Amino acid sequence: MKAAVVTKDHSVEVQEKTLRALQHGEALLSMEYCGVCHTDLHVKNGDFGEVPGTVLGHEGVGIVKAVGPGVTSLKPGDRASVAWFYEGCGHCEYCISGNETLCRDVKNAGFTVDGGMAEECIVVADYAVKVPDNLDPAAASSITCAGVTTYKAVKVSQIKPGQWIAIYGLGGLGNLALQYAKNVFNAKVIAIDVNEAQLELARQMGADLTINPIKEDAAKLIQEKVGGAHSAVVTAVARSAFNSAVDAVRAGGRIVAVGLPPESMDLNIPRLVLDGIQVLGSLVGTREDLKEAFQFAAEGKVKPKVTKRPLQDINAIFKEMEEGKITGRMVIDLTSH
Repeated sequence: MKAAVVTKDHSVEVQEKTLRALQHGEALLSMEYCGVCHTDLHVKNGDFGEVPGTVLGHEGVGIVKAVGPGVTSLKPGDRASVAWFYEGCGHCEYCISGNETLCRDVKNAGFTVDGGMAEECIVVADYAVKVPDNLDPAAASSITCAGVTTYKAVKVSQIKPGQWIAIYGLGGLGNLALQYAKNVFNAKVIAIDVNEAQLELARQMGADLTINPIKEDAAKLIQEKVGGAHSAVVTAVARSAFNSAVDAVRAGGRIVAVGLPPESMDLNIPRLVLDGIQVLGSLVGTREDLKEAFQFAAEGKVKPKVTKRPLQDINAIFKEMEEGKITGRMVIDLTSH
């Protein structure tokens, strides 16, 4: 089978690979689509550790081709996911308390185990979430990471209907965060991005206020216009966005960090204490979060903007990603095989 494999020189090659036999509890997926995430770029570049030889991809959707012994949660013909949260230990304090993505022995698709950017992929059946029949598989691929990550982040922000939520970064993640905030949580959305094309898309998706921080002081404007946001979700990979979010929320506000810039953010400790500001990290989502995120997309409340590309385009996509030229989500089309 063909697969996008990380090389020693921080590039990606489309290689021929042969899969091993299925083990107990595993299923084999014939892959249909796999989204390209900024985390894939981090993995390729060795930012989380060197993993040459690993098959990339954690935004995958495929059809079950075969199941190994002991599998009861999937059957051949089912459509299922390949997500960043590939498998937890199943018995630690995090796994049994609804925080399974924090498991210290977690396995991550496309990083610590081979992922879904290939014609076939092996998954742990109990951790592969079924995709609703009425959800387009290309769109579903974006929900497996970008969708569930932003759905979980908006959920963690504790935003209430009618309240103001500021979303920093309106790319592949932020665009979905906007839709979940608007159409599922019924919030008022402020979209902040340096890219005018992303802001135009945000307006089309229903953003109540759009701000380009190059032209205006976003935090100051948010305080003046709405008295400060009740919550902020930061998907941008810029320190300045995190710093702005702290200044943009009102007393009692909550900032949810999703993007992964390499720098540290500034925190005004007196303001955090005196105004009761909370800063939280949110990492992807649990299997239950993914089921919910899939369902809202199947109901038409969230519509990922995807562009299908062949597997051979993977390095070109990474280049476009680094240059900030991507709108929506790039999805590798694996159906041609």
